[in-house]
Order: sequence, then structure tokens, then C-alpha cells
Amino acid sequence: MKALLTAVVLAAACTCAIAQEVALTGMLGGKALLIINGAAPRVVAPGESRDGVKVVSTSGEQAVLEINGKKHTLRVGDAPASVGSGNGAAAGGSGTRVVLPVGSGGHYFSAGSINGRSVNFMVDTGATFIAMSASDAQRLGIDYLKSTQRGQISTANGPMTVSLVKLNSVRLGDVEVFNVDAVVGPQAMPFILLGNSFLSRFQMTQGSGQMVLERRY
Repeated sequence: MKALLTAVVLAAACTCAIAQEVALTGMLGGKALLIINGAAPRVVAPGESRDGVKVVSTSGEQAVLEINGKKHTLRVGDAPASVGSGNGAAAGGSGTRVVLPVGSGGHYFSAGSINGRSVNFMVDTGATFIAMSASDAQRLGIDYLKSTQRGQISTANGPMTVSLVKLNSVRLGDVEVFNVDAVVGPQAMPFILLGNSFLSRFQMTQGSGQMVLERRY
């Protein structure tokens, strides 16, 4: 079964500040294949509800969902989309834009999360993938040893053999991206490098002591 995450909607719960995460991964006949809050995929038919998410209708590779009383249209094949948890998300608002102030040495740092677990990132526009150490991967519950894909990257200490893995989700600020490539290496690292497998999903501008990332659609 194809497991490509293709669209995401974040909606605030009416009585609390916790956002709901819904990903449309594919269509099975007239039913929608959904991942809700990172759980296992669920097949949901029109008119049915799962964990507070109702499938209103489906058509081709498109589904209309009702989440916390609001309707959202998701389409298989679209770039991942994020909707903030306030009174709706306008373009450039919550869930579409991240602003990072410049840090020491001209680098950009940010707290974030991988697969729902907290991490510290350093932006590296020269890195092809998100890169982390084996100890980071173990802490995050990423079983990189099962990866059948290996490669080499160049580091300041010479070539390093790495394992290629797929991250279910990467969050920075109010923006979350799904199905992101990363590499795991044996050397300890002070930060997880935020490379172009994440950054390429954004339009990036720098100036006035900050980096601005705007979601591409």
C-alpha cells in the first residue's frame, strides 16, 4: 500500500489548545486513507468519523473533511499544507511562515520536533538532507539500522558513511512537513542539521538579521 503523505490540515480543538493533525495518504475506491495524529492509517468512508475527523465526501483523489466543525479539502498529490489553529489561516499566517533570527557565527538555530519529539536544529543550506547522529536517532526512536540504503557524505573530518531514513514529520514553529528524507551518521553532533530535504519545501529569504521561510504551494 502506498504510504506517501500528501496533505496535512492542522485545526484547533474548540475547548483546548491542542491542534489536530490529519494527513490524506491515498484513496481506496471511494474511501479516504487518513493518518490522524501520527497513528496508523485508517480507511474512512464518506459519512464516517474517526477520532473527531469526518469524511464529508470524496471525488477522484480528493476528499472533503470536517475537523472541529470546519471543512477542509485535501487532494492526493498536493504539496503538504498547514492550517494554523487560530481563527483560520490566511496566506503568510500561522502554519505557512517561519522567521528565524540569526545566531552566533551567522548561523540560524531553532527548536523544533521530529516525529513529535523535541530537537534543536541548525539550518544548513549546504546539506542535501536533514542530518543527525546515531544517538539522536536512537533518542527519537528511529531504527536506522534497518535501513537498506547507505551512502557517503563529506565532512570536515573526511567521508562518513550514513544511513538514509524517512522521517514521518518535521515541525518548525507552526509549520509541519511530512515524509522528509534524512541521514544518520555515527559521529556525535551538537545540533541536528536542517538540510534541503526540508528547506526545499519553502521559499527562503535572508536579510535584516533573519531568515524567513515561506511555504511553497
